Amino acid sequence: MTVNHVKRAFKYRFYPTDAQAAELARTFGCVRKVYNMALAARIQAWTRQERVNYNQTSAMLTAWKKTEELAYLNDVSSVPLQQTLRHLQVAFTNFFGKRAKYPRFKSRKKSRKSAEYTTSGFRFRNGQLTLAKMSEPLDIAWSRALPEGASPSTVTVSLDAAGRWFVSLLCEDPSIKPLPATDTAVGIDVGLDHLLTLSTGEKIANPRHERRDRARLAKAQRELARKAEGEGANRAKARRKAARIHARITDRRRDGLHKLTSKLVRENQTLVIEDLTVRNMVKNRSLARAISDAAWSEFRSMLEYKAAWYGREVIAVDRWFPSSKLCSACGALQDKMPLSVRTWTCDCGTTHDRDVNAAQNLLGAGLALTVCGAGVRAQRSSPGRQSAMKQKTPRRES
Repeated sequence: MTVNHVKRAFKYRFYPTDAQAAELARTFGCVRKVYNMALAARIQAWTRQERVNYNQTSAMLTAWKKTEELAYLNDVSSVPLQQTLRHLQVAFTNFFGKRAKYPRFKSRKKSRKSAEYTTSGFRFRNGQLTLAKMSEPLDIAWSRALPEGASPSTVTVSLDAAGRWFVSLLCEDPSIKPLPATDTAVGIDVGLDHLLTLSTGEKIANPRHERRDRARLAKAQRELARKAEGEGANRAKARRKAARIHARITDRRRDGLHKLTSKLVRENQTLVIEDLTVRNMVKNRSLARAISDAAWSEFRSMLEYKAAWYGREVIAVDRWFPSSKLCSACGALQDKMPLSVRTWTCDCGTTHDRDVNAAQNLLGAGLALTVCGAGVRAQRSSPGRQSAMKQKTPRRES
């Protein structure tokens, strides 16, 4: 019987030599150039009512390399250039599948600097990684060990805005196996006062990582704003200083979410969440910063892929389900429930904590969905008024 292991990316910092940094910088520039030229070619072809696929852009790349103007494309490894054409093809596939927006041109200043190498573009031996066009292996800080006997299938090198170099190795991880099944289930209500409220009554504090560094970040951004526009060394230094603060905030937030989602997945067989449209919620200018700092979308993404790894189930309840206004004891539905109301008493005499009640209602709706697979109707306290709130499990985002 063949066992399909989970493919997992292991990301490490590395410290390139001056020659390696220069080679990678050239590669990033060539990758961006090829991507933009291929995108422009596909856009022009579309205006002529023609379609261009990956094979055609690959042939274009071969022709571009033979021209005097673009001969420098031969100076870097061909593997990342081919990979960026594949990425462009995936971008168009996602666009036509209505899973993403139309592909955009890469910016020299704003776009992520990265290059992807397949097995023909690197050598991994005795714990040392050497990329094509380089004579020395990368100086990688192995913060954790790769799975025993692991052989990377792809390697992605990137440089972030804070000036940190990273290498990500995609390997099969045989250690990831389904956990023993349990009968525990939990409803999870996300919020701002508390990051999570569980149906068990447990509340998890919102660490507010951005707020902790807000004064330091504001100072760095003011210093950056005072620098003259252009490519001056002082402006670049101020930009990196602000970027390092952003990176520290992001790292702390991601680390906290990893620990939290791993704990929830280990302890529960079924996890019920609300299907929120965060991209619409952040349009509220009063709450946009707090919602972005809470990172609800990233929390859900981590929860879903870890549940898939370990044989757990994540159920997303329809966003229109009135979890906060519904009494979890008698099922009566309140007409109004302003955000300022944190505790309320139902006509049946039950006093609810708003967030705990919402988490309990989400759990009940999610379990009802798994049993019958149909919508759940919420009964209103006044007769003759009913509202059908259908729960559904949305397709997994790519």
